This record gives sequence, C-alpha cells and structure tokens, in this order.
Amino acid sequence: MSNIFSFAIGVGNKNARNEWLDVYYPKPILKPSNELVEAAHAVGYEDGNEAIELDKSLRQVLADALGETEQADIIKALGNSAQPVLLTVLASDVEPQTTPEAYLKLHLLSHRLVQPHGVNLGGIFPLLPNVAWTNQGPVDLEELTDKQLAARAKGELLEVNSVDKFPKMTDYVVPSGVRIADTARVRLGAYIGEGTTIMHEGFVNFNAGTAGTSMIEGRISAGVFVGKGSDLGGGCSTMGTLSGGGNIVIAVGEGCLIGANAGIGIPLGDRCTVESGLYITAGTKVQMIDNEGQAAEVAKARDLANKPDLLFRRNSTNGAVECLTNKSAVELNEELHAHN
Repeated sequence: MSNIFSFAIGVGNKNARNEWLDVYYPKPILKPSNELVEAAHAVGYEDGNEAIELDKSLRQVLADALGETEQADIIKALGNSAQPVLLTVLASDVEPQTTPEAYLKLHLLSHRLVQPHGVNLGGIFPLLPNVAWTNQGPVDLEELTDKQLAARAKGELLEVNSVDKFPKMTDYVVPSGVRIADTARVRLGAYIGEGTTIMHEGFVNFNAGTAGTSMIEGRISAGVFVGKGSDLGGGCSTMGTLSGGGNIVIAVGEGCLIGANAGIGIPLGDRCTVESGLYITAGTKVQMIDNEGQAAEVAKARDLANKPDLLFRRNSTNGAVECLTNKSAVELNEELHAHN
C-alpha cells in the first residue's frame, strides 16, 4: 500500500461561473494501492492534495492506466459523461482546500471508511456552497429562478427539496444494513453503523452517527458518536460542538438510553440512562444517591462524564436532578435490533 491518504473518481456539478456545487464519489478508497497512485500520475497527478478534472481523452488515459480494476469500471462508465469528471487524490489528511476535497472527506465518513473525528474537517464550511437541492440536482441560488422558468416552459416542475450546504446522505451513499424513514434528515458525512434504524423524527448531522444496532428517534448533533446498542428516544437531543458544547466531545457509550425529550451536554459512559424530559448540561448540579438510596454529595454533571452505569433522573417531589448507579442496566429490545 502507498502512503497516500485517499483516492477517488467522481462526477459533479458546476455553476455558470465554473465553480463546483457538489461531487459524487461512488467508491472512494482509503489508503490506495501503489498501482492506483501510479495511474493517477498518468493523468498529471504529482503530489499533495489535488483534484484533477478529466476531459474525455484523460478519462481514456486513466482507464487504460487502471487496467482491470473496479476503479477502471467507474471511469469507463463516466467516459462520455457530459458532467465534469474528476480524480481527487489526498496525499495527507490535512484541512480540505477545495470543494472536491471536502466532498471526498464527507464520502469517506458515510462509506464507513473513517469514523466521526477520524478525518480532518477543519475549514469545511466555506468550501461547501449553499445551494438549492432539487429533483434535478444541485442548482446555484443565483441561477435558480432561470432554471425554474425553463422547467415551467417545458411543462415541468423543478422541485426544491432544501436550501443548504449539505445534501442528504442517501443521494450519495446508502450504507448496508440500515433503515432510514426520512432520508432528508440524514446529512452527507453522517456515519450510520450497520443495524441502525432512524425513525421519521431522527436526525443525524455530518461527522456524527452510530456504531450500529441503535434506534434513533432523536437528534445526533455534529461531532456526536453513539455506541452500539444505544437508543435515542423521540425528541431527545445531543449537544454537539457546533451548538454550544464548547470543546467537550459529546459521545454516547454502548447500551445507553436517552429518554424521550431528554438531552445531554456531557459524554455518557456505557450503560447509562437519562430519564425522559431531563436535559443534562455540563454545569447541571446533580445530587448523588449512594447504594443505600441516601443522598450523598452534590456534583456537577461534567464530573460524571464518561462514567458507566449511571441513571440520571429528576426527583418528582423536590425537582432535584439525581444520579444513582444503574444496577439494572437498560436492556434494549434485542428482537427489534436483530431485525434492523
């Protein structure tokens, strides 16, 4: 294997100013072979991180250099594409500098080649244009009215599904072994582990997701990774670093349950439960309950971060937030997860 970080052949869309709107990489590769890197050199790749747009002649050169490989099949399928075709090579995992580089890193996450926080996404937002995502692909916002008018003139409807920097994941990647009830609620760059079910109100941001066998009916914010066997109840929330979590990396351990309309602003260890409707932030004062059920010291929730086997609840009499050892660690629905 080479020392190159990633290699991918893609096809994308540009606006009238020749600026990239998006790139689709059907089968990106992490740590490509020396043979693939040598093929890249055949079409002008030298070193560093680079996206090379391929005209029809360069597509043929690359196809010949790739030989009988899966990547050669991709470039052959794109040989006569009217859309711009490109080869993107990332020599190292540094901050992306171009839109094709940014899209490749989002694909690596959704293809499960890297986990959340496993790739450098620093500075990604300026590289992702805010576009109209339509039933005919991405459209530059300044060009939208003209394209809508042209569609109407042909008796067609140009349907705008969203206006955002991120497209929905399933237009680019559909991971194996998952169920997603509303695909618009999972962004490209999400990592959805095998065995995960995301119900209609579930949401998964980029650089976030699940390790697998989870039922998601709440919100997984950017940067949050949910361990295997953990469930997020309806309307619950996880505080990501983009929504006020600061530098704390929020995560959910294995075998956890966050109840309906609850939320966390601290990372949970394994086998933890948060009672429905209870939101725990780092500064929340928590009344500790000892093994005899007696009140002990009061701690801040941040001091309980990543500790396993905890049950967070609110005392229905005095309203205090309490924490006790979750001796009967929540048993999730094994039959449901087995049929995800």
